[in-house]
Amino acid sequence: MVHNEQTVHSNLLLILALFFAMALLFLLSQRWKISYPIFLVIGGLAIGFIPGMPVININPDIVFLIFLPPLLFEAAWYTSWNDFWKWRRSIFSLGFALVLMTSLAIAYFSASIIPGFTLALGFLLGGIISPPDAVAATSVLKGVSMPKRGLTILEGESLVNDAASLTVFRFALAAILTGQFVFQKAVTNFIILAVMGVVVGLVIAHILYFVLRYWAKSSSITTPITLIAPYLMYIVAEEFQWSGVLAVVSGGLFLSFRSADFLNYHTRIQAKEVWATLGFLLNGFVFILIGLELPVIVAGLEGYSMNEAIKYALMISAIVIVTRIVLVYASAFIPRFLSARIRRKERSPGLKLPFIVGWAGMRGVVSLASALAIPLTLNNGEAFPHRNMILFITFVVILITLVFQGLSLPIFLRMLKVEEVDEIVPEDEQIEAIRLQLAKECVGYLDNNYSNEMSKFETIARIKEQLERSIRATERTLLEQSQKEEVTSVRKLYREIMLELIDLRRKGLKRLKATKKYDHEVLRNMEDNLDLEESRLNKH
Repeated sequence: MVHNEQTVHSNLLLILALFFAMALLFLLSQRWKISYPIFLVIGGLAIGFIPGMPVININPDIVFLIFLPPLLFEAAWYTSWNDFWKWRRSIFSLGFALVLMTSLAIAYFSASIIPGFTLALGFLLGGIISPPDAVAATSVLKGVSMPKRGLTILEGESLVNDAASLTVFRFALAAILTGQFVFQKAVTNFIILAVMGVVVGLVIAHILYFVLRYWAKSSSITTPITLIAPYLMYIVAEEFQWSGVLAVVSGGLFLSFRSADFLNYHTRIQAKEVWATLGFLLNGFVFILIGLELPVIVAGLEGYSMNEAIKYALMISAIVIVTRIVLVYASAFIPRFLSARIRRKERSPGLKLPFIVGWAGMRGVVSLASALAIPLTLNNGEAFPHRNMILFITFVVILITLVFQGLSLPIFLRMLKVEEVDEIVPEDEQIEAIRLQLAKECVGYLDNNYSNEMSKFETIARIKEQLERSIRATERTLLEQSQKEEVTSVRKLYREIMLELIDLRRKGLKRLKATKKYDHEVLRNMEDNLDLEESRLNKH
């Protein structure tokens, strides 16, 4: 069958059709309670085998530029700096050491089993498939109970290991293209590109911070600037041949940490929704591309039989999975064995949590983007050696880790009954304590600044009365924390009643809208308030 070759940027209709298919697959994944990355990969694979389906050729030069900056920025934006810093030892040991050790294992193993495969090609493959994907892991873990330490390490690790793996990829690719590799020069270059990448990210982030804080007062400009920011950081750093990945991560962490200085409630709501949509579209498109590209790669496997390619891919997938589990256990227990200070500061993770963190090493977006970014030819114009085999192995590793590990991870969590290993104050209790503290501060403020107005005007006095009622209710709740079941049932009943009242008010607004008696803008604003209230209730 002859396919009409078409590039992504020239076939807008195909892209829109894929986005629509992605939305339908996402809806099905929600209905069947299967993690959406898994469903999208399988769906993309099925679409790719539809007769007459056009071949999608993605320009390797623009893969990193389109997908990586916003995905890295979004991950950095939603990373808790306090949690990241608290577990920095585990995060950095997994983020750097695990990537390097996995790359070494893959390099030597692949070079020994695949005919004609060099160590440089092995390191290139290792750099591609060594970083786990946090989006896939957190998507799979939604709806199941995962200890906070494990989630924090998985999300923090993804920021660091992306930078480490892409650096390995970059040096291995340079060695293949030029035929030269000097270890001392590589180490020096790595330090320079890492440090300068961070510097570029922080400099641009500081400039944008001042623009956002002092000049951009409208959400219509603030949100677009946050969308431009990752591309600006990445392109400037890469222009100087420094690490664009570290520029985006460092800049994103800084802007996230200082976001309270320049985001008001409106810009925060708008930016959150825009980024959630963009992140879903980009992630979803890449996951569906994984499935779509596999038939193309299979057709291009020259010099290898399908059985040989599958055998190599399965063996390397097994090495990837086993290496991660072994190294996660080593990272968890060797430092504890060597350092009494670590034993004092950190509780033992036990044997169950490291296994879950190790098993959650699903590959995804970064691995695919790296594989597709391999150039088609060498500097001398010859075809890039073993390119399709590298892509095939990458896709199989992603498929196996996503589908096999992704579907079995919730099962292991339930079977092992993994519990919190640290002292964690329940979220509800934290919310109650914060509300109580803030309400008391508000009452004190009213007494100090508006005592005359409260005695004179009943409307103003009611503000204090409402706050005092809230304080009394919260104090009663905190005193009754020993009666957990009763408190939980009361909270559940409260939430159900509030949701029923919201539904009642929403129907009332619909009736009022039909009368055409009130301004549409007023009714829409009231509907927005109900949306926010319902969103808050549905978070707990």
